[in-house]
Amino acid sequence: MGAAVFAAFIPTLIRLYNGPWQTEQEGHGPIVIAAAGWLAWQAYRNFRPENSRPAYVAGWLVLLLGLAVLVVMRSQDVLMLETAAQIPIICGAVLLVSGWQGLKAFAFPIAFLLFAVPPPGWMMDIFTVPMKLIVSDWATELLYRLDFPIAQNGVMIMVGPYQLMVKDACSGMNSVFALSAIGFFYVHEFIRNSPVRVAVMLASIIPITVAANFVRVLALILIAYYFGVEAVEGVFHDLTGFLLFAVALALFFLLDVILIGVGALFRRLTGKGRPASKAA
Repeated sequence: MGAAVFAAFIPTLIRLYNGPWQTEQEGHGPIVIAAAGWLAWQAYRNFRPENSRPAYVAGWLVLLLGLAVLVVMRSQDVLMLETAAQIPIICGAVLLVSGWQGLKAFAFPIAFLLFAVPPPGWMMDIFTVPMKLIVSDWATELLYRLDFPIAQNGVMIMVGPYQLMVKDACSGMNSVFALSAIGFFYVHEFIRNSPVRVAVMLASIIPITVAANFVRVLALILIAYYFGVEAVEGVFHDLTGFLLFAVALALFFLLDVILIGVGALFRRLTGKGRPASKAA
């Protein structure tokens, strides 16, 4: 059944490979699918099939619903919903084989596939435009206070004799999706038993990506000012995106190290976690 599900999505995977997966925004899609496969394998190793009973009625209903969505959305060329149809199809297949116990065991790997669904353009525009304005305002204000000859009109920045436009890639949305996928993977695998750490780590994703892209825009403005606008175009522009995503990822893990240290200090100060004294 797994082979049949995979075969049904071969045309979708080809379209994703030739389209969204070639962009900076959705380039993390193959990594998400590979990570979901690894999570499913880990869940399978801990799953006890002898305790499960197939749910035929619910399984067929969910599976047929997913197949109907797949067929209609593929015929209408709606790639987002065509890709999202994998969720009910996989859920239906799991219900038919392992029932509700199996669906519970594989719930996180299946849900993780949502990060591989390309968001629609209108949704991206809702968040991209405000984030571009935020990083543009911050960078312009900082450089203005440092006496650089800089002015701003929306996402257009004039610095010295040059004029720059903050592109969608500099808004931070690319990093938000990729870092969110990594963040959920990380908290599920390593810190799921600490609700406070989980909440702080997930809440930090957007601030970290916005801060990293603020640094990116700031760096591009300074490079344009000192070396010319040609120095920030093409390959160098994309390279700064990968570099600052790596910085955002490092900040994410550094935050967790700090939280671990704060938690250990708190337990020491409050006396929690100390071994009980032996009875006389």
